[in-house]
Amino acid sequence: MIVGGFGVGKTTMVRSVSEIRPLSTEETLTQASEGIDDARGVERKSTTTVAFDFGRITLNAEMVLYLFGAPGQERFWFLWDRLFTGTLGAVVMVDTRRLADSWYAIDRLEHHQMPFIVAHNRFGETTHSLDQIRDALDLSPDVPLIACDARQRESSKAVLITLVNHLYALSSAR
Repeated sequence: MIVGGFGVGKTTMVRSVSEIRPLSTEETLTQASEGIDDARGVERKSTTTVAFDFGRITLNAEMVLYLFGAPGQERFWFLWDRLFTGTLGAVVMVDTRRLADSWYAIDRLEHHQMPFIVAHNRFGETTHSLDQIRDALDLSPDVPLIACDARQRESSKAVLITLVNHLYALSSAR
């Protein structure tokens, strides 16, 4: 599961890393969303996910990783609980231009007691270190935090490898 605020790069990550052509429910933003969706910081965004994105990565002959990118706007949050069903773990994508948008995702994951990592999707130059982001989000030291560029396949793969390793470590500790 890939969650986070509006315009943070969830769809981009699914597209960059999926081995199949991703299923996407992207629709054009219209004037009807003005005043409903907060587009500050992402003014050039022209489409939005209205249900979810879906992709797949085959790990080996017996294991497949299914990727679900959840919509980021508050009006679609009701879908999240359904998407969480059967999910082993999640990636919270964050954008330091809109860090407060990450709180809902982190809160929902903690509520569901779902393991997660945080991925800082870098948009151009960033002046925030990972330590500053960890402090701002009040993340526990045991929650992995990684920088990424969701547009780049190798970077997105590194995020997913971090999630799988985190899930494996938690499973081994039990």
